[in-house]
Amino acid sequence: MAEETEIDPKLLEDPVFQRVLADSLEIQDRFSAEPVYAKTGKGYLKSAGVEELKKIKEEKAAEE
Repeated sequence: MAEETEIDPKLLEDPVFQRVLADSLEIQDRFSAEPVYAKTGKGYLKSAGVEELKKIKEEKAAEE
């Protein structure tokens, strides 16, 4: 059974931690474990696709 880790309550209020957590949860479905490495947690991140990348570039350009 996996060991549960408690998150320090101070971290939950930290804006940097909140952003990192949000970003990691956003890409979690794109992570694919390699069968050989499934037990070690190694794998790769699937491509977001061209449309998503275009959207990100447009959002960055709008911010500047």
